[in-house]
Order: sequence, then structure tokens, then C-alpha cells
Amino acid sequence: MPLSEQEQRLLDEMERHLMRNDADVVSAPRDGRTLSYRNIVYGTILVLLGLGGLIVGVSIPQVIVGVIGFVVMLGGVLLAVTPGRGPGKVRVEPDRPSRQTNNSSSFMDRMNDRWDRRQEER
Repeated sequence: MPLSEQEQRLLDEMERHLMRNDADVVSAPRDGRTLSYRNIVYGTILVLLGLGGLIVGVSIPQVIVGVIGFVVMLGGVLLAVTPGRGPGKVRVEPDRPSRQTNNSSSFMDRMNDRWDRRQEER
């Protein structure tokens, strides 16, 4: 069912507003404190190991095993939420071009181009 003219205008206006606001968010400077995927994985593993230790410590009358399991769980959570060291160095081989084709275009421009190409294919 096609949209009416009023609905289409409203949709276009909402899209322009969203693009304008998203461009502000995307271009906002970041403080470099992003979560590290590696820290999240290692932290999750530690939480699971600590949970296992906690369960073993509760099921047998060894309180120290449960306390150690809890400490390991706490360490895993702290590791998982610790930000990474910042952007790492990316190694680019000399004979391969980099993945980013146009450094001057913004993220939203690239997304708009991709959207336009998808719409043209239909």
C-alpha cells in the first residue's frame, strides 16, 4: 500500500531530522574509552569460572572455595567493563589498499550512498 503525499512528506521530514541529529552524534568527539572485545571475552570466562567455583564452594562445606569463586567473578566483571587501551595500530599491507576508500566523506555520507545504491537495485 503506497503512502499518501502527506505521509510521504512527514516521512521525508522525519528522515531529514534524523540524519541531521545522527550526523551530530556520529561526528561528536569520543574520549577513546571504548570497551575492548578481548576484555569482554576474558571477563566472561572469568565470571563463568568464578560462578562454578562459587557453586562448588556452596555445595561442599569449603567456604574458602566459594570466597575465591566470588573474587574471581568480581575480577571477571571488572575486567569485562574495563575500557581498552585505545585504538590499536592497524597494520596495512603495502600492496593492498585500505578498506576505507574516501577519508573525506563522513560516516553518514557513506551510509546514505549505500542506501541509495540499495534503492536503485530494487
